Amino acid sequence: RPEDLVNLFAFIKPDHVPPETPVKRLPELTRDFLLRRVKEDVLTDMPPKLIRDAYVELTPEQRTRYELAEKEGVVHLNELGDTITIQHVFELVLRLKQICNFDPLTGCSGKLDQLQADLAEVASSGRKAIIFSQWVEPLEYLADRLAEFGALQFHGRVPARERQSVLDRFRNDSAQHVLLMSYGTGSVGLNLQFANYVFLFDRWWNPAVEDQAINRAHRIGQKSPVLVTRFVTPGTIESRICEVL
Repeated sequence: RPEDLVNLFAFIKPDHVPPETPVKRLPELTRDFLLRRVKEDVLTDMPPKLIRDAYVELTPEQRTRYELAEKEGVVHLNELGDTITIQHVFELVLRLKQICNFDPLTGCSGKLDQLQADLAEVASSGRKAIIFSQWVEPLEYLADRLAEFGALQFHGRVPARERQSVLDRFRNDSAQHVLLMSYGTGSVGLNLQFANYVFLFDRWWNPAVEDQAINRAHRIGQKSPVLVTRFVTPGTIESRICEVL
């Protein structure tokens, strides 16, 4: 009740906590006022969300570039000695993750080859798919390579005034089978329950952000199972990150 909340918030102000009441007891004292519900508890009639990890080998071009970048990167870190910072390590990790997406010189990509095969099935069945990436550049490159599937883009470089029209086209045009989204722009606040396939082209650092992205499709109004594919390249920094996640 509103009056209970008012009393609660007044109570938890530091100057209202009785001396004999340790702050550590606040969770116990406020437990009766809090209600946490998760989707699985409430929406028992939701169709299932099926998640699979697709292990895709790097192309020969990618593997050559990856091993070279890894070797040179480790040498550089060792040369830094005591001046090394977490930022130096992070820059190498990002570089290796980007090569796992595409070879920077040839554009070859094991993930893209697999994605094109998967999307051919999606399009042939008249379904729609959302593809998430950590960066805008891969999405822009994918838009060209996936043009045959009517790929649309929704990320930070798309002007805000144009974003709703992009979503409307994706929803209403039967020729638009793919929506390319960045995690930052598309992970919250969107209702895309007419899409049945979600692809994580690369993994985000925080699994909760990935869940929010996936739930753009798996939400109230979804009538069919949502099939989620998370791409992983074996023997790379990406697979080690996935083990941590």
